[in-house]
Amino acid sequence: MATTETMVQLARISDQPLDPAEVEAAVTGPHYGATVVFTGKVRDHDGGQAVSALEYSAHPQAERFLRTVCAELATAHGLPVAAVHRVGALTIGDYAIVVAVSAAHRAEAFAACAELVDRIKHEVPIWKRQVFADGLSEWVNACG
Repeated sequence: MATTETMVQLARISDQPLDPAEVEAAVTGPHYGATVVFTGKVRDHDGGQAVSALEYSAHPQAERFLRTVCAELATAHGLPVAAVHRVGALTIGDYAIVVAVSAAHRAEAFAACAELVDRIKHEVPIWKRQVFADGLSEWVNACG
């Protein structure tokens, strides 16, 4: 069986545009029949308000938290995982987060991917500033 170090292929906070193909490639292999890739994009609305842009800020240790979450999930499920979260100024349609999990079967991959996204959202210290079309903004402790 693979070790946790080989199962967490990618866990990174980045100020550069994200590439879903890179994240997917990090977890694919001949042992896996299912790969689930989740992409979280900046949308043009939230809570009934028009959103014009987002800005993500991360705690200096956010990448360490991300690696820990990925390692714990990889160990618990015995599956390869990868996750990258963007920081900085993003516009509508930009990828904010990309997560991938591979498994022998789709049900395992879907469940582990959903759990990973939820854990990142709740455990990794990343904050989102939403800029609304009317010029107002708000900070939200949320990921993706």
